[in-house]
Amino acid sequence: MNNLKNKVQLIGNVGQLPEVKTLDNGKKVANINLATNETYINAKGEKITNTQWHTLVAWGKSAEIVENYVKKGDEIANEGK
Repeated sequence: MNNLKNKVQLIGNVGQLPEVKTLDNGKKVANINLATNETYINAKGEKITNTQWHTLVAWGKSAEIVENYVKKGDEIANEGK
């Protein structure tokens, strides 16, 4: 059961081009803004969409993958803690 603590899975759309930096030690870090949406019908029958924004940080090889393949508008899935 301890393996399930602090685990999160987000699926959403990238809000802007990821910001990738190379640190002094040569490692890369990428910051990604991710929008997740929840849609429901309220009591009046209106369709309501709530958007939440999340900041993701990728390090090392993951940051390199983000730099090469992720762009604004892409739908991505992320699992982490």
